[in-house]
Amino acid sequence: MTTREIANRLHALCAEGKFEVAQKELFSKDAISIEPEASQGFAKETKGLPAIIEKGHAFEGMVEAVHGIKVSEPLVAGNSFAVHLEMDTTMKGHKRSTMSELCVYHVKDGKIASEEFFM
Repeated sequence: MTTREIANRLHALCAEGKFEVAQKELFSKDAISIEPEASQGFAKETKGLPAIIEKGHAFEGMVEAVHGIKVSEPLVAGNSFAVHLEMDTTMKGHKRSTMSELCVYHVKDGKIASEEFFM
């Protein structure tokens, strides 16, 4: 798949809330996920697809309800792309709020090799 095809597929799956499906389908087995310093409870860097999927499960365990997901159309440049993600959620023990982040992906050999989140 090209970077554009990967970006479009990720956009479609994330808009449906199918984050784990996107990871299993589009990420390389040795992908790296980088969180912003502000992320509480998560390591700055997670290496390997199994660990990335487990991080997703941990996040899901913190969520009481997802009220909506918005994902911008991907902006593609060379082997990289970015999307803006907004999630309207109620986290366990907290009030309903909207999380907003810029998600930047790098593609290598037809798979996502890294993702980095900026808030």
